[in-house]
Parts: sequence; structure tokens; C-alpha cells
Amino acid sequence: MRSGGAARACRSACRCWLSGCAGPADGPQQLVGPERAEDREPLVDLCRRRHFLRGTPQQLSPAALLSGCHPGFGPLGVELRKNLASQWWSSMVVFREQVFPVDALHHEPGPSQPGDSAFRLVSPECIREILQDKELSKEQLVAFLENLLKTSGKLRETLLHGALEHYVNGLELVNRRLPYGLAQIGVCFHPVLDTKQIPSSVKSVGEKTEASLVWFAPARSSSQWFDFWLRHRLLWWRKFAMSPSNFSSTDCQDEAGRKGSKLYYSFPWGKEPIETLWNLGDQELLNTYPGSASTLQGRDGRKNVVPCVLSMNGDLDVGVLAYIYDSFQLTENSFARKKSFQRKVLKLHPCLAPIKVALDVGKGPAAELRQVGSIKLIAVTVKFYL
Repeated sequence: MRSGGAARACRSACRCWLSGCAGPADGPQQLVGPERAEDREPLVDLCRRRHFLRGTPQQLSPAALLSGCHPGFGPLGVELRKNLASQWWSSMVVFREQVFPVDALHHEPGPSQPGDSAFRLVSPECIREILQDKELSKEQLVAFLENLLKTSGKLRETLLHGALEHYVNGLELVNRRLPYGLAQIGVCFHPVLDTKQIPSSVKSVGEKTEASLVWFAPARSSSQWFDFWLRHRLLWWRKFAMSPSNFSSTDCQDEAGRKGSKLYYSFPWGKEPIETLWNLGDQELLNTYPGSASTLQGRDGRKNVVPCVLSMNGDLDVGVLAYIYDSFQLTENSFARKKSFQRKVLKLHPCLAPIKVALDVGKGPAAELRQVGSIKLIAVTVKFYL
């Protein structure tokens, strides 16, 4: 843009399109204050108006957002999640020779196990046909329905088992040398208790986009590898944050006594987990391939061993929410006539921002545009505000 008129027209068009944008080009900005719990409603309204989130304010409560029972992300929210997934993929797969991408079905065939709470895939026609058979007794009806549920496929709750099924093939890619890893990103499903349903035990389906790395390491070095990945994952989450200290880690333990760690983000209402790391030992592999211990052995130097499984599962949907809350700021509008005018902005990291804008200042008399800096081409992150 060589003329001041063209520059002003471009800026006006951008403002009309986005209803306002700001970035480093606005010069130094003064942070009015930290985010508070009462800022949740303005932030949700901002994300709805700027198409990061879909649905009504009632549908976008913290519980709904964290459980995956909300209407979903808007176009900019989807783009933000895609950028987050791209950064995860580059960090965990692209630049690591020992990590391979895999994929798995959304449903897992096979009979259900005792205590299995996963959702089953059952055809409504099959259920209707059984229920309409008047010759069946109550006991027979229950037996038919239970058998139907046991033999039907179930929606996956985690990406771990899909990766374990690729273990033997992956072992051949590394000439049976340990350690190595398998990575994937996909949608998982989990039951969510719906308090509005009658009876109260009825559960609805919650969804989440999970990023998973399963790392197979010899037992003698599994603890060192666990510490390495824990530090790596915590630093990675902090890398894109305005307030890195809001991301933290805590040790945990499951019912079987296996040790792990959880990474948290401090939301206004409290800490919520965004990623979980587990050292599962070798039992998961042995259960996936019963009676095939010899085929599971990889090379650890001169020894052949069954590796330990280190599982890292990150919730990208909650990660998007964490960065939205982390980026929310109140700033003073440097272009407003009233200097006390505050605007609400999402100051997202340039790698995650759903939209970027490039401005060519040129040599025209556009004084306002010249305030963005003296260089000719400036890439700025768009920040959406009211």
C-alpha cells in the first residue's frame, strides 16, 4: 500500500471484517489487570462473537467445555486447535526419527470386559426387533440385549490400545531396536453423567481430540525416559503461554499402583488436567499379545527384552481452552480518543493464532500505520476484541 488513502482503506476493511483487530503493530500496550473469575462470561461472549466457540452461554459452562458436551468450536476455534495439533505433531513426530505415525479405528471390535463403561455401537433396528418380539420372556429379552451389547463394537476412550496393536509392525521399522514411539491424533469418546436425565444414571457422550505418544523403552531406562518426556511436555505447553507458570505438573498413581504424572492448567475456577503421562510397565503389551512374548522382544544393546510402555495423552480441546483463557487480556486502546477505553483481546501466540495479517507500510504519509514500526513488512498476530 503506497498511499495513505489505500492504507486507511485497508485498515478500515479489516476492521469491518473482523469487527476490530490489534497486534504488536499497535505499539506498547498497558495491561490493565489479570484475569479474574468474574471475567468468564465476557470471555465466553467474546469467543462466541469471534467464532471461537459455538452455542449459547448456558451451553458453554466450564463443566460442558471440559467434558466435551458443548456444541463445538467455531471456525476460528477449529483453526486454533489445528495449529495446536500441528505444533504437537512437529515436536513429537516430524523431527524425531524414532517416532512413527499410526492410525486406528474409532471403534474397537470384540466382547466387552467386566466393568467396561464404554459406549457400544448397536443398531436401533436390532434393538427394536428384539423388543417387539412378543414371544420372548423377560429373561430371554434381557439375555438377548446383553449378548447384543457384548458382541457389538465399542467407541474408543483412548488412543493407547490402537497404538499397541501397531507395536510389532513398528518394531520391524527400527530393526527391533529400542526405544521407539508411535504417535497419533484422533477423537475419543467418554461417558458423561447427565444430571437432567431420568433415571439419573443415564450418561451422555463426551468427545475430545486426543494427541497420543506411546513410547516403548527398556525397563532399565524407562524411569529416565519418563523424566525426559515429563520435562519435555511441560516445557512444550509453557512455550506458547503468556503466563507459563499456570501450567504445572503433579505426580499421581492409579489403582494398580502404576506411577504417572498429570499436567494441569490453572483456570479461574481451579486446576484442570490437560495431559497425563503413565509408566505402564510391560503388562499392557503382554495383554494385547497373549502368548507371544518372544515376538514382543526388542533389542536393548545385546539383550532382547519386552519393553515398558510410556503413555502420553494430551487433550487438545482442553488445551485450546487453556490458551484462550491464558491469552485473555484487558488493554488500553491506543487509537481511541478516550485513553481510558478498555478492550478485551486474545493475545495468542503467533504459532497458534488462527489468522495472521501482513502490512506493507511503504513510504506514504500514513502516520497511523507508521506507528507499527520502521521495517517494511511486519507480521502481526490478530487479536479479537469487543
